[in-house]
Amino acid sequence: MTIAYVGIGSNLHQPADQVRRALQELATIRETRLRAQSSLYRSAPMGYAAQPDFVNAVAALDTTLSAEALFVEMSAIEKRHGRERTFANAPRTLDLDLLLFGTNTIQTENLVVPHPRMHERAFVLRPLLEIAPQLPFEAALQACAGQKVERIA
Repeated sequence: MTIAYVGIGSNLHQPADQVRRALQELATIRETRLRAQSSLYRSAPMGYAAQPDFVNAVAALDTTLSAEALFVEMSAIEKRHGRERTFANAPRTLDLDLLLFGTNTIQTENLVVPHPRMHERAFVLRPLLEIAPQLPFEAALQACAGQKVERIA
């Protein structure tokens, strides 16, 4: 059994509902159990700024799937939510990122774990540390102190 951490984000079509539904769907992936889920957080977009704020969360999953198989399942969830990849940092109905997969380092054409930019993003680190405070990312979160991320009800 491996613990996988998944970043979740949405800024289109009722983003909080998109994130909540994604959390429910992650719990139904074969050979996988939802271990924990963070609160929801609101954050300003990064990169392309002319778009709505995002709603973000992080899920912890226990899985016996490989990282690649879990990534395929996550991509299928994104597709069911109408995810379109029009350009980098574009608005999206749902974005699922495999942040960590146990202690594994993975680099393939489709998948890089740990996620290469997670240490630069408060909207990932705050919910991640909420559910996994033992992870060594407190200093990275402090370095992102200028990024506005607020917990929402």
